[in-house]
Amino acid sequence: MQTLKGFFLAAVATGLLTGAAQAQAPADFYKGKTVEFLIGYATGGSNDVYARMVAQHMGKHIPGNPTVIVRNMPGAGSFLAVNQIFNASPKDGTVIGLGAPTLALDEKLGTTGVRFKTAELNWVGRVGPLVNIVFTAKSSPVKTMADAQMREATLGGTGAGSTVSIYPLVLNNVLGTKFKIIMGYKGSSEAMLAVERGEVEGHSTAYEAVRTSKPSWFKDGSINVLSQFGLKRLPELPDVPTAIETADTPEKKQILTAIMSASEIGTSFFTTPKTPADRLEALRRAFDATMADPAFTGDLARLSMGMGPMKGEDLQKLVTEVSNMSPELLEKVRKAYPEEGK
Repeated sequence: MQTLKGFFLAAVATGLLTGAAQAQAPADFYKGKTVEFLIGYATGGSNDVYARMVAQHMGKHIPGNPTVIVRNMPGAGSFLAVNQIFNASPKDGTVIGLGAPTLALDEKLGTTGVRFKTAELNWVGRVGPLVNIVFTAKSSPVKTMADAQMREATLGGTGAGSTVSIYPLVLNNVLGTKFKIIMGYKGSSEAMLAVERGEVEGHSTAYEAVRTSKPSWFKDGSINVLSQFGLKRLPELPDVPTAIETADTPEKKQILTAIMSASEIGTSFFTTPKTPADRLEALRRAFDATMADPAFTGDLARLSMGMGPMKGEDLQKLVTEVSNMSPELLEKVRKAYPEEGK
């Protein structure tokens, strides 16, 4: 009897402790904790720069002022990091991730390597849209999209699941361009060095990545910018057509619009599924405060990096919309999306 009574009391005590932990205020929970930013990209690119800058300033806005650290986990187009966060990271709001803007589309299409459900991730906020460009070196005979439809151009690639590779191959499948992706580069910084060395003719990556690491390329005409992968032209590139504008039929425009919607998800941060609601709220409001922090915006300005913030709640809706694409449109997108290994 005493044993049963002791077991009962122990169970009650455990339940009370568990309940107390769950009811712990965010400030109490985060005090003395470490929050990890897990970046699905190599160091040096625009994604890495944005993530490190957010991490540098966000800690002071999280209740309890936890220590914030950054770790890079590149690979498989950021899938390694996203899979880690979805499946293995603590579901307590102590890990924040940055992955490819195409995650929802990749999940919908069943892309190899996806072991996550995008809408179940808890989205914290967006720094800004992420518009990619495709460019070639000045010396390349491929200087326009019309040229790219006539002759092959080699582009440095970083991973099958990355927009670096996806977008040019989508253009091959939809618009008949002849881009050839040379895989194996660890990040866009390395791929751009390959362009300088003449190993490849060009590269496709975020406009911000080129603007921050190679600003002179735009000023001195070192590169030919063939196309931009967004829903509308960037103000900085008013004469460069979007991929959607290049399409010559309504169906092609519809397909490219669905795929380029990833540009609106952009540079966005998320935390694990099942994160307690009050901690998610705390992270979202801390992110919003960071976006308005003069120290953060000043750092962006000094690096000539743009921003266009979106709240986590709105971002969650956007991701869900992409995840709920109609079966008819999904089938068209599936045919346009690059096959594994191409």
